[in-house]
Amino acid sequence: MQTYLEPTQESGREFFLRGMTGGVVMLNLLRYRAIADYAASPELAPASAISGEAAYRLYMEHTTPHLERSGGRVLFFGRGGRFLVGPEAERWDAALLVQQESVAAFMAFASNTEYLAGIGHRTAALEDSRLLPLEEERW
Repeated sequence: MQTYLEPTQESGREFFLRGMTGGVVMLNLLRYRAIADYAASPELAPASAISGEAAYRLYMEHTTPHLERSGGRVLFFGRGGRFLVGPEAERWDAALLVQQESVAAFMAFASNTEYLAGIGHRTAALEDSRLLPLEEERW
C-alpha cells in the first residue's frame, strides 16, 4: 500500500501552475499511526512512547503559532472515520481545514525554518495523509 506524507516535485509544480489567486484552503485527511514513530526525528521524541494522535497534537501545538503569524488559521479540526460515500475499507482518523490568504503566504509558512523544526512530530504521527488545495468558487 502506497502512503503519502509529503508533496512530490510534480505535485508542487502543478500546485503553482493552477494559478490560484486569493485565499486557499487546505483540506487535510489524516490517518494516525497506532504508536508514533520518531525514528526520523529522535530529538523530538517524548521520553516514553505516545500514540500517533498524541504526536499530531504536539505538531499542532508547535505549528499553530507559526501558522497564525503567517496570516493562516485553522477553520476546522475534527475526528473522522469511515466514509458515508466512498470506499468501505478506507478510513481517515481526522480532517483538518487550514486557510491561508494566498499561495505565497502558504509557501512562506511551509518553508519557515522555525515551523520546519517541529515537522518531525507530523512525520512521526501519520501513517498516511492527503492534502488537497481548495480555491473558493463563487456560484
